[in-house]
Amino acid sequence: MRLTAVTGLLLAATLTASAEDNNDYSVYEGSTMTLEQCRQLALTNNKQLRQQDEKIRAAGYQKDEAFAAYLPALDFAGGYMYNQKKLSMFDSDQYLPIKNFNLETKGYEFAVVKNPMTGEPILNNGQPIPEQVAFLPKEALSYDIHNVFFGAVTLTQPIYMGGKIVAMNKITGFAEDLAKTMKNSAAQDVIYAVDAAYWQVVSLKAKKKLAVSYVGLLDTLQHNVSLMVKEGVATQRDQLTVDVKLNSAQIDLTKVENGLVLSRMALAQVCGLPVNTTFTLADEDVAAVEAGQTEPVATSYDMAEVYRRRADLQALELGVKIYEQKANVARSAMLPNLVLVGAYSFSNPNLYDGFKKKFNGAFSIGAMLTIPIWHWGGNYNKYRAAKAETRAMEMELENARTLVDLQVKQAAFKSREAEKTYDMTRTNLAKANENLRCASLGFKEGVMTVDNVMEAQTAWLKAHSEEIDSRIDVYLCSVYLQKVLGRLNN
Repeated sequence: MRLTAVTGLLLAATLTASAEDNNDYSVYEGSTMTLEQCRQLALTNNKQLRQQDEKIRAAGYQKDEAFAAYLPALDFAGGYMYNQKKLSMFDSDQYLPIKNFNLETKGYEFAVVKNPMTGEPILNNGQPIPEQVAFLPKEALSYDIHNVFFGAVTLTQPIYMGGKIVAMNKITGFAEDLAKTMKNSAAQDVIYAVDAAYWQVVSLKAKKKLAVSYVGLLDTLQHNVSLMVKEGVATQRDQLTVDVKLNSAQIDLTKVENGLVLSRMALAQVCGLPVNTTFTLADEDVAAVEAGQTEPVATSYDMAEVYRRRADLQALELGVKIYEQKANVARSAMLPNLVLVGAYSFSNPNLYDGFKKKFNGAFSIGAMLTIPIWHWGGNYNKYRAAKAETRAMEMELENARTLVDLQVKQAAFKSREAEKTYDMTRTNLAKANENLRCASLGFKEGVMTVDNVMEAQTAWLKAHSEEIDSRIDVYLCSVYLQKVLGRLNN
């Protein structure tokens, strides 16, 4: 059984790869597909799963982005500025007094113009007139800054950011795991949808065969009654009753055939094939499929193991971890931040060579420390809100576990009931077959009426239909149980 499943998966993968390479699904036309092959085909072609793959890639990129925050950041900034006016240190030409060395006082003194008659300094506006001056023209200290080019290369290395970088790396790691978990959950939903569509086709195919057999029984009965009418041993009423029943059976057969066509389209759509693709299912002969092949239903299950396998619970657990790290991010706003900064700044004209019109620059290195002091409780309330969201997510997780407990118990109960129903329908089917045999024999012997035969045929039809439904229900309940137990492998 295991070897057959592996072979089916390999065959489905080969057919899928061939169809994708050629963009042609005609390779499936007229082929025979097993349930495992339909599952694999749906998982390969499902657009929602492809979307989940892209989300996983996006989460991986975000994880790499968060890790990059550990490493030094290198940036460049540059620009150009046009200024209307020049930069001038003086508003006019300047005359600066000069000191001379005095041998008597042994110091430098300003030499001033003196009155030769009195020897007193000559004053101008109350100030002595210097004897010697240094002439500084305004133009000498004027600088052309009409066109200024500037830039800087900056290196920033975080030293301590309050734990925010560590928390963000954990968040992105959990987010990547969450994306993978969501894909697994979506894949299980796809598998369940494929199984439901697959067994729906099998069920309708079996009911079509049953309807054909029922029409055949009524057709034979109609022929026999028509002969009996000619012989005078049956009435025209008997003939009309059989005719109406036969017409009704033919209408039901048409409905089943239409339903079978639509179910095949639905299965093709779930498998990602064009809806007009026609293929045969390996289990279309439902009589050859034993319902006992399903896994026996246990009386109890290890719920801790179920919790570990359930993709939706895994997603909620990852959500709790993400919210815990969000609280750490909020807390980091209340902690000191220390960053090491290095830069190389340059400009043209530059300040290092007297405003020469050429590029020149210098290195600088330092550290920046930021300590939050008082924000009127804003950061603390943000932290408390994050903690409250974490507790709410934990409560949601606990509630989900409680619902999973109920879900598992209900699924197990339905599986056991489906098996009991199947056993009862088999017993009822055997009785219906015997009843129809006796009615047909009695009709031939003349001890049974047409109404008795049609009642037996109707009971036979109902018993067969119920047996088919119960047989398919056993499979669907088993698949659903495996799904709620987290065992629906993909």
